[in-house]
Order: sequence, then C-alpha cells, then structure tokens
Amino acid sequence: MAKKKWIASLGITTMLVGTVLAGCSGSDEKTSSNGADGEKVEITLAGWGGNPSEQKLLTQTIADFEEKHPNIDVKHEVISEQYMDVLKTRLIGGEGPDVFYLDALEAPALIETGVVEPLDDYVTEDFDVKDFEKPMLEAFQVDGKTYGFPKDYSTLALFYNKKMFEEAGVEVPKTWDELREVSKALTKDDVYGFGVAPELARLYHIAQATGGEVVKDDQANFASDKVVNALQPIIDQHNEDKTSAQASEVGANWGGEMFGQGKAAMVIEGNWAIPFLADTFPDVEYGTAELPTINGEKGTMAYTVGYVMNSASEKKEASWELISYLTGKEGMETWTSKGFALPTRKSVAEKLGYDKDELRGALVAGAPYATVWAEGKNLPIIMNNFNNQFIAAFLGDRPLDEALKEAEEQANSEIQ
Repeated sequence: MAKKKWIASLGITTMLVGTVLAGCSGSDEKTSSNGADGEKVEITLAGWGGNPSEQKLLTQTIADFEEKHPNIDVKHEVISEQYMDVLKTRLIGGEGPDVFYLDALEAPALIETGVVEPLDDYVTEDFDVKDFEKPMLEAFQVDGKTYGFPKDYSTLALFYNKKMFEEAGVEVPKTWDELREVSKALTKDDVYGFGVAPELARLYHIAQATGGEVVKDDQANFASDKVVNALQPIIDQHNEDKTSAQASEVGANWGGEMFGQGKAAMVIEGNWAIPFLADTFPDVEYGTAELPTINGEKGTMAYTVGYVMNSASEKKEASWELISYLTGKEGMETWTSKGFALPTRKSVAEKLGYDKDELRGALVAGAPYATVWAEGKNLPIIMNNFNNQFIAAFLGDRPLDEALKEAEEQANSEIQ
C-alpha cells in the first residue's frame, strides 16, 4: 500500500511498476461468462503493488484459488500510479476490472456512483460474515447493503523503546495525560519523548474523543470547541513542553524511521512498522501497547482495504468465487501468514496467533473499538484542508482555533 505512512503495509506498501492492461468487463464470445459447462472464464483482479514478499504471497493465494477453481483464470493487474483516477476512468468507460481493491477512505464516494456491486445476494451461510472484525466490515456497508469485504487492516499502537524507558525509570503510559508526563522524562539531548504525525488520518479518533464531530452531514465540522479542545494538547506538547516532534523535524521520513533511529522514545504506528523495524533496525528493542486512553475511553484508528466487484462485470459468479476465497478463511490465512498485514477475520488472527503475539497483540486488541479511516464521500477534501492548516498550528505559526476555522471554511467551500 507513493507511500501513505498510515496504510503502508496493508498488503499495499510501495507501488510496483506495472502496465495498466485492457479491461475485462466484456466477455469473450468463445468463453462462458461464468465458467459454466466446464468452459474457462478469465476474470481480472486489479490493485496497487506491494513489496516483493507481499506480491509473492498474493501470487500464491491466487494460484491456490485457480487450483481449486480450474475453470477460472485470474489476470492480476497492477495499477502502479494514480490508482483511483485510473480505476474511475476505466469503470466509467465500461472497461473496469471484475474485482478490485477499494480503500475504505474512497469507498463511500465510489459506492454512490453505482459502479460497485452489492454482495449480499452472493453470500452463503458458510462464508461466516460474523467472523469479520465489525468496524472493518462496516466500512463497506451502506444503507444496509454490503459492497465489499475487507481483505486486511491495521490499527495503531504505541511503540516504545524498552532501553530508553528503563534508563528513564518510567512505565508505559496508560492515559494521554501520562504520555505527556512520561515524554518529559524521556526527552534529552537529541531524543524526543514522543514522535507525532500531525495529520487527520492519525488524529481523527483523538479529535472526536471529547464528543466533537470532525464530519457532520458530509461537511467539515472540526472547528468546534470540542474538537479544538481535544487536539490542543497535541499542540501544547510540541510548542510548550517541547517533548514531541514530527519526523521531518529530525531528518526522518516517517515515524517508524524516526523511532528506529533512536530520535523518539515513543511513536504511534501500525502493523507496517513491525517488518520495517525488523529489516532496517533489527537491534532496536521495543514493545507495543494499546494506545493510551482519553477520559477513560479506549480508542485507535484502523485502516482497511476491501475486495469489491464491478457492477458492470459480465462474470459476476466467477468474480464472487474469487472474492469469497480471498476474504475467506483459507485465502486470508495465506495472504496474512507472514505478518505484513493483519487478517480481518477473528478466527484467522487467532489461528495465526496474532491476538497473543508480543508485538501484534496490541494492534489486534484495538480492532473491535477502532475508528476506521472512512467517513462519507467528502473525507478526502476535509482531510486535505485540515492537514494544510493544522500543521501551521502545530508549528506554532497561529492559534489552533483560527487554523481549524479557516480549514473548515475552505473545505466546505470546496464541497459546495
């Protein structure tokens, strides 16, 4: 999963170079549209790329599917750049893939256009929909219909440097107030107590923790006193305490790198940071914990991607067979077996031991109460305007309430 740090390893880290191939909606005159009567049918699965290890896992999962479904061939397309723009153009033109990745962030807007097929009528009892982590499943449900099934996810957890904590004589913080205090003890020389990502995708659950709403009726609503008050401690820790920093302030590209380089004693990251740290900074001794509570309530973010079906596909039964395998227990176990992504099925997470894993356990524990990064069709616009102005407050250039008021007005002007 260009690199979006908060979604870096949901099986979709860095995009691979690939050629956008021809569409697949139309059926071959010599081929049954769904592989009936023993005839072969070819369906196309489109997505963005991943690292070589992830690509190998997906290739293996598809090969396993084809072995079990000898009448269905799967052509895997990698759309390497501007995935959503390319996908939308092809779908509108009637040349879209049969099955494709859909980020939960983009799901509401695309579903509204009618190009995504509802899947409820295809589901059988043995598919066991109740096995999915509820927040991830709900990200693809609109007006009582299910338009996709989540293939994997990550929540956020607190990553902490064990050696730094031991030297400072402090415990892992359980609350956000404790995190701020602990950061003071951990900050020294060129090391910050806390590495923070000042962007809405990471702060959304915090912004709403005191009862505010970032989005209301598909409009930006984050300039309210409740949201401002919820986010003010992030600003104050950076500008007054001077115990936190964003990655760019210490010459790092993102939080995981900042943490691995020893420039922050704590960061909040997702599952993607675990293989990164193992490969790049194997000597760092660290632990993970569920995020600190706010007003006694647990909270975290979740990022997920689903498999969905093109509503114009002429090979819908075959397409469903692929989706049901990839998001079924067997296919999902293969895909998530190396830990690059977390399984959205609870039974698979338990079978692979991720719920009790020393590092991934905190991420899995957050799944039931996570806030999924998806909120209506206008969230991308709202996010961009929030980020553009929040950073000014974070860097101390203007008060937070002024920054968010301007951002809200700009966002709603664009939405109109």
